[in-house]
Amino acid sequence: MKPFLLSLLVGSSLAAADVASVVKQELPSLLTLYKELHANPELSLNETETAARIAKELREAGLEVTENVGGHGIVGVLKNGDGSVILVRTDLDALPVKEQTGAPYASTKVVKDDLGREVNVMHACGHDMHMASFVGTARALVKLRDQWQGTVVMIGQPAEERVLGARFMLRDGLFSKFPKPDKAIALHCSSDMAHGTVGIVEGFALANVDSVEIVVKGVGGHGSMPHLCKDPIVLSSQIVLALQTIVSREVRPGDPAVITVGSIHGGTKSNIISDEVRLQLTLRSYKKETRQHLIDSIKRIVKAQAESADMPADKMPEVLVSDDRATALYNQPELCQEVRGFIGAAIGADNVLTREPVMGAEDFSEYGMTKDKVQLCMFWLGTQPPAVVAAAKAKGTSLPSLHSPYFKPVPEPTLEAGVTAMTSAVMGLLKK
Repeated sequence: MKPFLLSLLVGSSLAAADVASVVKQELPSLLTLYKELHANPELSLNETETAARIAKELREAGLEVTENVGGHGIVGVLKNGDGSVILVRTDLDALPVKEQTGAPYASTKVVKDDLGREVNVMHACGHDMHMASFVGTARALVKLRDQWQGTVVMIGQPAEERVLGARFMLRDGLFSKFPKPDKAIALHCSSDMAHGTVGIVEGFALANVDSVEIVVKGVGGHGSMPHLCKDPIVLSSQIVLALQTIVSREVRPGDPAVITVGSIHGGTKSNIISDEVRLQLTLRSYKKETRQHLIDSIKRIVKAQAESADMPADKMPEVLVSDDRATALYNQPELCQEVRGFIGAAIGADNVLTREPVMGAEDFSEYGMTKDKVQLCMFWLGTQPPAVVAAAKAKGTSLPSLHSPYFKPVPEPTLEAGVTAMTSAVMGLLKK
């Protein structure tokens, strides 16, 4: 073996040993933090106490912290000499879900949402695990600062579940008021991977998401006299079926796309023809061109179906595209390969898995969409007992998914792997 390769391997193994030692020291307090965060979740745009707690933890670790960036966002800066700038992100918010895990630290929190309704709240997407891993990484980087050089910008982002927080922080000057990153990394819990493992997707990893509402109008009347009416329920049914041809007949095979009609509301009684039906759709895609094609085709088909029903001009349907949109996450392949190597050196190369892209969404992508073109890598963190994962795979069954009231990471090994993986990735990217 060549001397420089041997030196590199020895250096990597020493660094991995140091990371493992620090993580072991911090694990008991991080587990306490995780359980406290889990028991006290807050909804998107209401992360007041959560943000304050994470800001406090970063300050105590030794970072320079700024609060209220783009709402409840926080930014912690750790400067350690000249070098690259790496951004590390965690999300802060929870979901309106009633927890049913039975965990002793389960959330029993009930709050009022934006519409004034009482809702249960749960960290059903693992953001509590993300935050605890984030704090552990900050502590480890401070303790091991003699082994890396550069600047780490650690951000706690609000409103990820509503795909708003990243844009809010960027609009508030994240890349101008603070050191601008060269690369950005994040982790996200997986509901179907064994704890102690990490999964990486190179290229497109998560999808564009658009929410569309179609307001189908009609001429109401008595159910016994349909010839005197324009029935929006019949027209809506035809629209739903016609929309299914967009992906199957207009999108190139192999180019992933989804159009799902998730909600239909119309009518009040069996013998009344209503005058309006509302459809709610979710659209998923990867490519920008495919995203626009889906929207344009929906508008074309809705208009054509209404015209075929002889709908008068003042009763034509409306197609409303929401401004709350998520952009597809593109994991930069070269950065992913670097991260894979650094994490593999710490937890074992066999424990770094190659994952398939999914049609879920994440606004972490926004940090790579500015003119700066910051390289991104988000990796998946296993959360479940290995035997449970193996049994489910053997039986062909599914484990409770993210956003499920039953989603329950195994705390200690998941957190240990999360801190180890993220710390090793950052130190590797900023190695002296």
